[in-house]
Amino acid sequence: MMLFIRTNSAHIDFGPLVAKLDDDLKIRDGEDHAFYAQFNKTASLQQVVIAYENEKAIGCGALRPYAPGSIEIKRMYVAPEKRKKGIATGILKELEKWAKELNYHQCILETGKNQPEAIALYFKNNYQIVPNFGQYTESDNSLCFEKTLG
Repeated sequence: MMLFIRTNSAHIDFGPLVAKLDDDLKIRDGEDHAFYAQFNKTASLQQVVIAYENEKAIGCGALRPYAPGSIEIKRMYVAPEKRKKGIATGILKELEKWAKELNYHQCILETGKNQPEAIALYFKNNYQIVPNFGQYTESDNSLCFEKTLG
């Protein structure tokens, strides 16, 4: 049975999932990894969603306030053996629902061009490519997305 819980970055299951995400991103990002890693600190994330299957943590995602009315989706991850089962979409939907409850009207995010699964996930969930924002403005390996929450 699939369960999505809301918590924060201090949750015991969040750190190990993020460590697996970072291991994967080190490979995908290559020499750009240090640049991206500086923007992915998790110590103060107050909105974290963790996905469980049979009481085992298998995925996560988080929200970080970006600007008035706009919140950034961060640290999306699903264990490789659990992918293509709708888990990432479930995490994303829970994050969007939470963002709306917090009175945000827009979700933004950045993902790397070497993450085709993530790109497909965001397109599937009605995110639109926008010009790179903030620290990613000059990054050739970034794709930025946004979605207006209904």
